[in-house]
Amino acid sequence: MKCPGQDTMYWKPGAIFDTKCPKCGKKVEFFKDDTTRKCPHCGHRFMNPEMDFGCAAYCQFAEQCIGNLPPELLAQKENLLKDRVAIELKRYLKTDFKRISHAIRVARYAEQIGKAEGKGNMAVILSAAYLHDIGIHEAEKKHNSSSAKYQEQEGPPIARSILEKLGAKEELIKEVCDIVGHHHHPRPEETDNFKALYDADLIANIEDNHKDKPINAEKLEKIIKKSFMTDSGKEHARKILLNKN
Repeated sequence: MKCPGQDTMYWKPGAIFDTKCPKCGKKVEFFKDDTTRKCPHCGHRFMNPEMDFGCAAYCQFAEQCIGNLPPELLAQKENLLKDRVAIELKRYLKTDFKRISHAIRVARYAEQIGKAEGKGNMAVILSAAYLHDIGIHEAEKKHNSSSAKYQEQEGPPIARSILEKLGAKEELIKEVCDIVGHHHHPRPEETDNFKALYDADLIANIEDNHKDKPINAEKLEKIIKKSFMTDSGKEHARKILLNKN
């Protein structure tokens, strides 16, 4: 059975169209399900400008459906994954808006830190950021505690289930689950992905604690110097916690 979007039975007028080659400007005919075409005039191969790659960017069967995916789409797959992880997080936590808000803030800070550091894999960083506390409900249910130890124990199986459902690669799943399973307890040697998540979570946790029990600037500066793992994390912490621009 074909995907309806690719089955010619469902095609409408405009499913076969002409577009200009971005290199030579000559007309090139495209079918709507062509991922790429080679310009017969100059030989330049380019992507179908009207093809909707939305589902293909996260579907685990995309290669079977539309053939080999172009490099541009492969780059999109992991970028779109993080958005779907965020949706699944909200579905899982339901009305636990406090923890949803915390995860979203951590993801925002982790993205800023990861980009500023210029290292690591943003799909791993952001998936881990959204899912880092995903074990908290199970921890409370099974152990009557939301302590870090039980969050780290219960989180990885749930994170794996979500990522497998979304068709994530096994390599990414393993790393995200590893981060979720020790995100409060850094090892002597850590990846750039872990460091970005750790610093982002630390900022959000200090921010939450600071609202309840304000910490003076001198003490905050000591915590920042001692506890953060990246230079960008320290910079963002000062900006957010000390209002230093």
